[in-house]
Amino acid sequence: MHITIGVKIFGIAAGLLVLMGAAAGLSMRMTRTVDAQLVVLDKYYFPAYVRLAQANIHSVQESAYIRRLLLALDEGTPPDSTKIEDLRQRTRTSAEASDKELAEARERLNELIPDPIDFDDTVALARLDTHIEFLQEERRRYEAILAQLLEVAAAGQRSDENRILAELDSWRDDFDRRIEAARIEMRRLAGAAILGTRSFQERVVEISLALLALAGLLGLIVAAAVTTGLVRPVRRLLAGTAAVEQGALDTVVPVTSRDEIGRLTASFNNMVTELRVKAQIRETFGKYVDPRIVAGLIDRPELADPGGSRREMTILFCDMQNFTGFSEEMTPAALVTVMNRYLTVMSEPVREHNGIIDKYLGDGIMAFWGPPFTAADEHARLACLAGLDQLACLEAFDAELPHLTGVRRGLAKVQVRIGIATGEVVVGNIGSEQTRSYTVIGDTVNLASRLDGACKSYGARALISEATQREVGDAVELREIDTVLVRGKTEPEHVFELLGRKGNLSARQRELRAAYATALAAYRRRSWDEAVGGFESSLAIDPEDPPSRVMLARVLQFRERPPADDWDGVWMLEEK
Repeated sequence: MHITIGVKIFGIAAGLLVLMGAAAGLSMRMTRTVDAQLVVLDKYYFPAYVRLAQANIHSVQESAYIRRLLLALDEGTPPDSTKIEDLRQRTRTSAEASDKELAEARERLNELIPDPIDFDDTVALARLDTHIEFLQEERRRYEAILAQLLEVAAAGQRSDENRILAELDSWRDDFDRRIEAARIEMRRLAGAAILGTRSFQERVVEISLALLALAGLLGLIVAAAVTTGLVRPVRRLLAGTAAVEQGALDTVVPVTSRDEIGRLTASFNNMVTELRVKAQIRETFGKYVDPRIVAGLIDRPELADPGGSRREMTILFCDMQNFTGFSEEMTPAALVTVMNRYLTVMSEPVREHNGIIDKYLGDGIMAFWGPPFTAADEHARLACLAGLDQLACLEAFDAELPHLTGVRRGLAKVQVRIGIATGEVVVGNIGSEQTRSYTVIGDTVNLASRLDGACKSYGARALISEATQREVGDAVELREIDTVLVRGKTEPEHVFELLGRKGNLSARQRELRAAYATALAAYRRRSWDEAVGGFESSLAIDPEDPPSRVMLARVLQFRERPPADDWDGVWMLEEK
């Protein structure tokens, strides 16, 4: 019986459709299971975790209101009844909210335990439910002790009040530890459930790929019976398909004919090219954060070389002065709100001047400028302008602080320190095989960090290196501060204070800069009396100029105890 090519192709197509249908059906069924697991995570695990966290927050709020209520009861005679009643209501509201969150967390767990979609953690969930039930009982005991405390506080029994308050504080510490343990356990269970869902999803992909491989193999077997002129290109095409399926996206199948098979082969090659580009995008996006880094690496694939390269760049470090003291005066929630806003405000000038945010270091920011993201002759100027704009943003940020913190008075003004250095760095992909960061390392990075720290020694807000001063040209106004030798380097460095944009100095600032320069020259000549007079003249112009105060104190010390004869005017900078 003669079987035409059309019939053979139809047979191949029919077989492939059956296998694809089976694969699609199985994949759909398993995908539904994955969807069900995601629903369970969204409906039970995450809400239970959030409820526990909220219960802890409301409990802390209740404790704060209790402290304020006790203070109100001890104030004046007679006490402010309106204020006391308001605090009592706030205390009750926080307590009820905490109890409600604990109850809702248990409700989620009780609904989750019998659910048929489980992650083999039923016993752990039951233990967690028992733990939360114990916390609820502890909450009732706490309310009883609290009622007793408020009663003796209202009666003015200070000794009993202190005793009960100590007992209540002890209970509070124990409760906080227990609810934190419950929250951590809930987070662990949720993380394990996510990993279980991911593992199941990977099995779905593996089974689907196996069915696709089976379909390809069947196609090869049937195609072997087709005429020689059809079999060879089809075999090459199938071999290419198998290679791509295994991840060889550099596969190119040669086009040996102009018929339908030839056109199909050309289309296959185009498809592989698109897959290769998309694979590059996915891989790159998983390693880099800034969109310009991603776009640059895709447009210029040679940048993805893990070996890195040496380039001249400008590095900026910026951090908040006295962050520890600033943060100790705030609640955790207020601190997070303030820091998020602060980092947003400080990051905007960097991005507006085409800088790359390398990383956030607590309250600090590290950024860099240089090719291929900025021109080789622009990076120093853009970094300095960004630093000036960061300083200019502080006044507006200070105005926002009362709204962000809820505190209207007594807030200290936020000040920052900025260090900028220009020089050769190593730039490239640095990290593990799984996750990398496009970043910069080298002495220039360390120098910028040291200059950031040196701002504290000189009382300056922004210091730049000698190389940055040469590169920036006349775009900004500068003042030479000193010659220093930073830790880890063997050559001294002239450091300059960043004062403003070109032409933006007042007559007083220009006069101060000239007086300081004269005094600094005398200091380097060891003309101590002349240097003292010079720095005193600087302070007469601006009594609040910190660098002049620092240098005057140093010169007075040198006048009493002169340095060695081989002293070259270089100051050893110990700050990191």
